[in-house]
Amino acid sequence: MLQTLLSFIAAIAILIAIHEFGHFWVARKAGVKVLRFSIGFGTPIWRYQKSAESTEFVLAAIPLGGYVKMVDEREGAVEEKDLAYAFNRQSLSKRVAIVAAGPLFNLFFAVFIYWVIFFVGETGMKPVLGPVAVGTLAEQARLEPGDEILSVEGDKTPTWELAVGAIISRVFDSNEIRLEIIKTDGTEVTRTINVPAGFANEPDNLNERLGIKAWRPVIDPVIDEVVTGSPAEKARLMRGDRIISADNKAITTWDEWVDYVRIHPERLIELEIEREGMQRNLELTPEAIESNGIIVGRIGASVSVSEAIFDGMKREYSLGLFAALSAAVKKTTDYSLLTLKMMGRMLVGEASIKNLSGPISIAKYAGASAAIGFAQFMKFLAIVSISLGILNLLPIPVLDGGHLFFYLIEAIKGSPVSESTQAVGQRLGMAILFSLMAIAVLQDVQRIIGG
Repeated sequence: MLQTLLSFIAAIAILIAIHEFGHFWVARKAGVKVLRFSIGFGTPIWRYQKSAESTEFVLAAIPLGGYVKMVDEREGAVEEKDLAYAFNRQSLSKRVAIVAAGPLFNLFFAVFIYWVIFFVGETGMKPVLGPVAVGTLAEQARLEPGDEILSVEGDKTPTWELAVGAIISRVFDSNEIRLEIIKTDGTEVTRTINVPAGFANEPDNLNERLGIKAWRPVIDPVIDEVVTGSPAEKARLMRGDRIISADNKAITTWDEWVDYVRIHPERLIELEIEREGMQRNLELTPEAIESNGIIVGRIGASVSVSEAIFDGMKREYSLGLFAALSAAVKKTTDYSLLTLKMMGRMLVGEASIKNLSGPISIAKYAGASAAIGFAQFMKFLAIVSISLGILNLLPIPVLDGGHLFFYLIEAIKGSPVSESTQAVGQRLGMAILFSLMAIAVLQDVQRIIGG
């Protein structure tokens, strides 16, 4: 919980700092006087100001936002000597540049992160398929266990993460997804995933319905960690216990054991285990939890997996300096367009509001990515930074995109939008944002309740 909270605060602080620095930097370059650059709201916990005429830099107590305060006659009296540096007295092009800089810097930040990751390189799993479930799109495309995905629509996919990302991104706007595959015997073939209309509009179980699952090694059904107070502990399972059978059904792999537990929530299981070379009989009743809308069993025990078992499936992946930059721009562009398309579909009712993620979900993702490693946390930052940039460019009053929309009207009619009209727009924008936030938080709560 502490790691999740700290990761969430760090992520929000970084992304807000990038966003507000965009406004700050362009404002300074445009000749606008900036009075304050604040990360967070409320009582300042740290401040720095070189002189009475320079910008005051502030860290405030509530790190869930930030702002850049510029000299502006609409917000109060301005001294005669500062009138030339007031935001409201700048040309339309300068005001547009200052307002647009915040979200654009978020997008540039995502490009920078991906650029560094692609150039420095990382280790990933080879894109080799595991079991293909009957009735999934993968099975209908004649994909088979052991198939390695070489490319998706011509884009090379040397790692599992790149392959899945390429497929998922195309599910939202393609009827067909062409894959280049290398079979276990070395032959290369082309397979096509046919995507039904509306398939991606419901996010629940998207991966399961696709049937794109990674290769997993065969793992022996040997208990490792046992959670305190769990059904496993109550049944007196211990580290090192090997599951021999469940209700007289032989268990030979950990996956078989997990599957058996999942379909027996709150049902007594007669276990036969091996402990220190001797067989014993135990009774175990898995607890019932809800996962993706269905009730499944869970016992609170994990399996020990040696990292060496994955060595042959790992692959180093990196690009040259300019190739990495090109790939970073493309990835940021693709995700930006995907975000816009999903927003549009939700707006017209073609996609479920379950696609929305609120602060609770974002915090969980922040903690989970930080737990995996620095590179994964930076990828998380890139995705959220893109989302923040796109959201702020929407033509909703109170957002940067709303101000840009007013500037567009000003450019067309030759004079600024009246303050009364802007005030009405601001209230409408606040209502829209609060409604979206309420829906997103509700979705978060429902996900928690649903397990």
